[in-house]
Amino acid sequence: MLEIWLTTYLLFLFFPPFVIIILKIKDSIKYQQIISFASGYMIRNQWYAVLNSKELKKNKILGMTRFGEKLVFWRESNGEIGCIFDKCTHRGAALSKGKILSNNMIQCPFHGFEYDKTGKVTKIPAIGKNSPVPERYKVHAYPAKEAFGLIWVWWGEQLKEYPPLPFFEDLDGFLYATYKDYWPVHYSRAIENQLDVVHLPFVHYNTIGRGCRTLIDGPITKWSDNELQVWVYMRVDDGSKPQTEKELPKPTRPALLHFRFGNIWQNRLSDKFRIFAAFTPVDEENTIIYLRLYQKIIRFPLLGKLLTRISHRFNRRILNQDKRVVITQQPKKSSYKMDEKLIPGDKPIIEYRKRREELLKL
Repeated sequence: MLEIWLTTYLLFLFFPPFVIIILKIKDSIKYQQIISFASGYMIRNQWYAVLNSKELKKNKILGMTRFGEKLVFWRESNGEIGCIFDKCTHRGAALSKGKILSNNMIQCPFHGFEYDKTGKVTKIPAIGKNSPVPERYKVHAYPAKEAFGLIWVWWGEQLKEYPPLPFFEDLDGFLYATYKDYWPVHYSRAIENQLDVVHLPFVHYNTIGRGCRTLIDGPITKWSDNELQVWVYMRVDDGSKPQTEKELPKPTRPALLHFRFGNIWQNRLSDKFRIFAAFTPVDEENTIIYLRLYQKIIRFPLLGKLLTRISHRFNRRILNQDKRVVITQQPKKSSYKMDEKLIPGDKPIIEYRKRREELLKL
């Protein structure tokens, strides 16, 4: 140990640039360790909806855990969103306990270090306002943007140009209401529940599953680029065998269920009535669901919003029926190859798991 300290001291004394390189490598390794924690269960190079827009107030800093990391969010005066690690590079204090300055920087509450949205420290008060800040004083930052009433974060490689958000374009022009719910499960379980067509007559026996339609024909699944589309066929068990996907006629109507990676889902109940969900990863064992009801049956703003809110209460009841069961599943995280004996009606879940497994390996 003495030899290591002596070598480090001599390097610092005679070769300071070499020591700076070592420190940069150390910072890089630390960052890779943080990233590797999430990379085991997060699909890289995706936009993820991480907040409802109304959660991020003007002139307020918001600290949240997303992707297993503590992050801090804020709005700049021009409306752009900042998102960086919620840990000061100096002494490890939470930046979310600081404040937003008039120059759009956020200030650490401990020693006043100022950060921009790229994660770079722009000012260290203790060394003087005119002193340049060394490059190594920074934390990791995520590209973030606001659209469709949501805050989105890019989780992956830094790019010159980023792909478009994975939102459902056909929801433009709808009125909507949002409900936020916390589930103590891995996001894969929450998503699979919304692709599970077999559970309806049992979990939702007194709501959307009425009618005892327990027999599942198909279902038909189709991938269109990044989107999984599902056509659902359910009927009362009359003793006949379920039809396979190949035996069913080619669909002439739009799919009922739509899922896109980036973890968003849509239930297309009709042309004017939809259910939407964004599954936001908190960490490996926790997920937040932003559930929305979209409608354009009534276009008058006041009446339309009233209908949306009243109808949304029913959706919350359905979601709670799901939650009661899904939180009991073991293990909390699903995978393509695991100890579950799936059936033909689970085809949408199998398709999701298979594609997710492929994307995790990229």
